[in-house]
Amino acid sequence: MPIRCEIVTQERIVYAEDVDMVIAPGAEGALGILPHHSPLLTTLQHGELVVKKAGQEQSFAIGGGVLEVRPDKVTVLADAAETADEIDVTRAEAARKRAQELLAQGLPPSSDRFAEIENALKRSNIRLRVGQKKRRSGLPGAMDMSH
Repeated sequence: MPIRCEIVTQERIVYAEDVDMVIAPGAEGALGILPHHSPLLTTLQHGELVVKKAGQEQSFAIGGGVLEVRPDKVTVLADAAETADEIDVTRAEAARKRAQELLAQGLPPSSDRFAEIENALKRSNIRLRVGQKKRRSGLPGAMDMSH
């Protein structure tokens, strides 16, 4: 029996399907959620969210948010969410390079600007990881798990 997974942002419903498993970037680490999971409410950090369905994985770049789990449904209220298809890998690579160059300028790690740049670097790395999965598999955000 599958579990319903809905990934929602303020702007749109990014994903809504029945899946076999959800792996989410929880604040304390990765969370694996199967059907009939105990109820749970937790925050999400920037990271890769993966849904598994019929031997395939689909990845999403998540920009933080909240995860609500009920026995039959997982709801992700994300600050930002993108499918692998939506990610412009060239743009994400340029953003990563800009962030790396800014960090190399020697800002004090205690400064707010340093934290902003570090977060931008983390986001671009996540977007690149998810976006490159599309490129490797040739499928929209999916990877074949049968190998």
